[in-house]
Amino acid sequence: MILDRVTTSKTSFEEDKTSEKPVRSIAKAISWRVVGTLDTLIVSYYVTGQWGTAAAISSVDFVTKMILYFFHERIWNKIKWGR
Repeated sequence: MILDRVTTSKTSFEEDKTSEKPVRSIAKAISWRVVGTLDTLIVSYYVTGQWGTAAAISSVDFVTKMILYFFHERIWNKIKWGR
């Protein structure tokens, strides 16, 4: 698998000084999702013309994309390419 070839480290994030701790990835995920959710709220309102519908769309978007971003960051943190 490609990911196996790119990742060469067997150390944990505690031992790897260039690695981010999971709590940093969580903080980044939350801050990015706040920005992204505001964008989704505005676009959803523009498309639907209803604040309630726009808020519902933004709420689901916030939760799902924050979870996806966290795992995306953790996977990329294992890849040594470009460091």
